[in-house]
Amino acid sequence: MATPTNNEKLMEPGAFIVSKTDLKGRITYGNQTFIAMSGYSEEELLGAPHNILRHPDMPRCVFKLLWDRIQNGEEIFAFVKNLCKDGSFYWVFTNVTASYDDNGSIIGYYSVRRRPRREAVETIAPIYAKLLEVERSSGMEGSTRFLINYLEEKGIGYDELIISLQQ
Repeated sequence: MATPTNNEKLMEPGAFIVSKTDLKGRITYGNQTFIAMSGYSEEELLGAPHNILRHPDMPRCVFKLLWDRIQNGEEIFAFVKNLCKDGSFYWVFTNVTASYDDNGSIIGYYSVRRRPRREAVETIAPIYAKLLEVERSSGMEGSTRFLINYLEEKGIGYDELIISLQQ
């Protein structure tokens, strides 16, 4: 795994990162923007677990929510901080959905990511930092409880919060 730095890469406005994975999260496709932003070659990415890009600033409970949703065939939107091969990072606003075969069985996952609003990142980053802090002391269950309580206090659902930040 790369050693994180404070060097942030910004996606070009209007650019999209597209990737596909199999059921276990191994990368089966990545567009050129995905490859360029990650800093890895296509050969290094194909077959690698998608969490090769997982930045240590990302709370595990966000990925658990993501996996729970997509494995149920539900789409999810999220803000994700990704780690590049050289240690730099980039934020994305992502939409992840299941891919289906002709029989309606889930055969993998499809993710489309774009540049998030700067204000959204400035709002979500401290929430993620708090989730990580809680995760260190109380595990993923604790951070999940914290997120649920946070949303209840705000009187908003997860999807509403994420979508509202990007609008």
